[in-house]
Parts: sequence; structure tokens; C-alpha cells
Amino acid sequence: MAQSNFWKPSDSLNKARIITSSSIIGVGYAGSLIGLQQVWYNNPWTDFHFFNDGGNWLQMDKAGHTFTTYQISKNISQLYRWGGMKPKNADWVGVGVGLSYLTFLEVLDGFSDEWGFSAYDMLANVSGSALFWGQERLFKQQIIVPKFSFHPTEYAALRPEILGSTFAEQLLKDYNGQTYWLSFSPGTMGDNKFPKWLCFSLGYSADQKIVGSEETYLNYHSRREFLLSMDIDFSRIPVKNHFLKTVFSQLNYLKIPFPALILQGNKFGARGLYF
Repeated sequence: MAQSNFWKPSDSLNKARIITSSSIIGVGYAGSLIGLQQVWYNNPWTDFHFFNDGGNWLQMDKAGHTFTTYQISKNISQLYRWGGMKPKNADWVGVGVGLSYLTFLEVLDGFSDEWGFSAYDMLANVSGSALFWGQERLFKQQIIVPKFSFHPTEYAALRPEILGSTFAEQLLKDYNGQTYWLSFSPGTMGDNKFPKWLCFSLGYSADQKIVGSEETYLNYHSRREFLLSMDIDFSRIPVKNHFLKTVFSQLNYLKIPFPALILQGNKFGARGLYF
């Protein structure tokens, strides 16, 4: 019973939980920045400057910014709700932490020799937090849930210094293997019998994108990919155990592999199981 009560959100402000939440955020904030310094910012520094990258990488990097800011905002809010903070206040804290974190990274980009501060990145950051905050204000729930999936590709080996030489680097850098999804269940709208945990999912990805600003590299020609698939919203699986609810909530940023229809350029295709 004690374990169950631990995972259950507090009905009133719990100072011990708020302190715990703030400590977790602080450690995660610092630790992730150190990790990104090794993987992403391992290049010379320069004076602060801007960079117009709105047309690069088929906007896959912008989808990543939106996804990341959304997830940070939502998870920080849930952490403070667990501590008994009022939902509206917890949502504002989540949005504040999410935007400040991505803004700090963008400032680091501004001092990076290879990149620069991007207004388009900031717009994507704001969009991610706004997607979370707006749904909470309008629906009191997350009707549209951003998801992520990844599979290694052959393209990383062509430019490992840019697309990654290890799995961890490719997870961050190889946009050919990344897919960003928006999952939605008709069961969340109105009174119907459609399972709320079963979703339709729209995905966006890139293929043969080797250079950010160029459409062609050697014999490879970049193209956008649009996908339609099914998904599971783990946060809506009907379980009463608060520990399981917490575990399911943390799984919910991943798109579950399902068959998918793919529009690649002007060609339709299908995959029996898409990661």
C-alpha cells in the first residue's frame, strides 16, 4: 500500500516531493548538457552569431525540436503534479523548463563554429510547448500525442562525422532513421466505443538525406516521407496501479512498431512492420 501511495499524485502540496522533483530536474539538466557537449558540441567555439537553417534537413531537425520541447514540458508538469502542485501551475513550470532548456541549447549553437542561433529552431521550440499547454487548456488532456521511432540506416556510414558513428550519435543525428509521429485516438472525442488506447498515427521522416543544405549527394536524392500507421497510447491503458501508470507514461514517447503505409516522394509503399 505504501508503494502504491508513493506513485499516486499527492492531493495537496507535498514539499518533500517538490524538492525531490526539483533535484531530479537539476541533475537531469546538468547531466544531459554534459552528454550533449561530448556528442554534439565537440567543435570549436566562436563569437555569437545567427544562422538561417530553415531549409535544411527537410525540416526534420525542426520536428525534433518540437517533439523534445513538448516531451520536456509534459513530463516536468507531470512530475510537479505528482508533488501536489495545481495542474495549471505545474503546466506553466513544465513549459518554462522546456523552453529555457532548449533556448540554452540554442544559445550554445549561437557560439558554435559549425552552427548558429536559429530563429526557426526557436519557433519549433515554442510550438512544442504550445502543443502541450494548449491541449491542457482546451481539452484538459492530450488529444494529439507526439511520438518518436528510430532505426539505423546505411546512410550514417557515408558521413559518420555528421550523421553519427555510434548508435547513440545516430539516434540524435541521422534524420533518415528518425520518424516523428502524431498519434490520435477517435475514442478521446465524444462518447463512442472506440478504445482510447488505440490510435491512428501520422508520421514524417526523410530518406537519403545526407547533407543538410543539398538535395543530392553522390547518387543519393533526398525525399520526404509521410506515413500512416497504428499506435498504442500507453497513458490510456486502463490500469489502477499507479506504479504501472507511471511506467506506461514514460513509454508513451515511443511509437510502437506497426504496419505502415508510406508516401515517399510521389510513390506509395507499405511496410509489414515499421520502426
